[in-house]
Amino acid sequence: MKTAQQLVAEAKQAIVECSVDELAQVTESDALIIDIREPAEYSDHHIKEAINLPRGVLEFQLANHPSVAASGCEPMVALEQLKARPTYLICRSGGRSALAAESLQKMGLEKVFSVAGGMQAWVDSGKPTV
Repeated sequence: MKTAQQLVAEAKQAIVECSVDELAQVTESDALIIDIREPAEYSDHHIKEAINLPRGVLEFQLANHPSVAASGCEPMVALEQLKARPTYLICRSGGRSALAAESLQKMGLEKVFSVAGGMQAWVDSGKPTV
């Protein structure tokens, strides 16, 4: 048996975390910023450039990311287009994003980052939200 905290700790050994300052430096780039919190959390406040793909459907909906969905391509083609793009995952405190980062790496994404401290750290550092 393992607790959720143990799963998160294991995931953090297999992924790359970034700080909110590092995330702030890429918000104007072609990086994908995915807020994996629940829709109500996202509606409350989020990073302007972030799209909402909740943790529960992330793997199923990733191929529908707006940056590739418009092309109407097959899911595997869409995932291939996303494969090398920097992808930043953010949740409330960093636990869900760590688990999600590990999962997306298993799907073949090459540049996945979990934001350490999540939205709580983003807000605490005074960074803007909408």
